[in-house]
Amino acid sequence: MKTQDLIDQFGLTAAAGKAGIDREIAGGYCGDLLSEVMANAPIGCVWMTIQVHQNIVAVAVLREMAAIVLAMDNQPDLETCEKADREKIPILLYNGSSYELAGKLYAAGIVNETADE
Repeated sequence: MKTQDLIDQFGLTAAAGKAGIDREIAGGYCGDLLSEVMANAPIGCVWMTIQVHQNIVAVAVLREMAAIVLAMDNQPDLETCEKADREKIPILLYNGSSYELAGKLYAAGIVNETADE
């Protein structure tokens, strides 16, 4: 599934980084502690968080993420949007919880690959 498909299927809104909406999603991750996300988020994932500051874009670039989803009606500030646009990292908005969206993504077949698979 590509990021644009995620937007269409789950009614997300692209707030920034629209030039990157053709990225392929390789899994998902929920987390709000940036150091934990940097250490554990799968490469190419869609990251669900409530963090809105520009450091989320740096983490997404580091982990080569397909997109960042801001849950619970959180909105990025202007600097965060500008950074996401420069880096072509989509920032998507979702009005529900990360938990809710994670369940929907898993049910749609977006699962993380493990070493056992």
